[in-house]
Amino acid sequence: MKIYHVQKPGTDDEISRISALMMEQMEQLSDPPALEDLEQTVRTALRQECASEFFVAVRKDEFVGCAFLNKGVGLDKGGYYIWLNDLYVRKADRQQGIARKLLLRVLQWAEAENFKGIELETGMNNEATKRLYNSLGFYDIVSKRYGRTL
Repeated sequence: MKIYHVQKPGTDDEISRISALMMEQMEQLSDPPALEDLEQTVRTALRQECASEFFVAVRKDEFVGCAFLNKGVGLDKGGYYIWLNDLYVRKADRQQGIARKLLLRVLQWAEAENFKGIELETGMNNEATKRLYNSLGFYDIVSKRYGRTL
């Protein structure tokens, strides 16, 4: 298996394959986006001026996992940090260490790029994911996240 950082602006094939993979995750939402809309969002995220990055796990020429993140600046961090939007592995490919390998690759890249930290959120009852994050040095931040669609 290969883990790689998708270079901007990404190829049409990469955009299509990332979108198809992430569509599996989006199908869990009550109102998932259309595949065409998701492809346009991935294309936007891969524009040079966008502060987003994708890392993908590829096995036998199939995209089996993806990490999607955004770069931000935090006053409390004293500089740039990462918000990990999504870490997804296809259901058929779970429990094989793919998420760990993706996250380790993201952490390696972030350290090389001098980021000050990484934050994310996960479901309250997602014990397997919480174990993964804790095993890699992540810790709980007590807060309540709010959002609003514009």
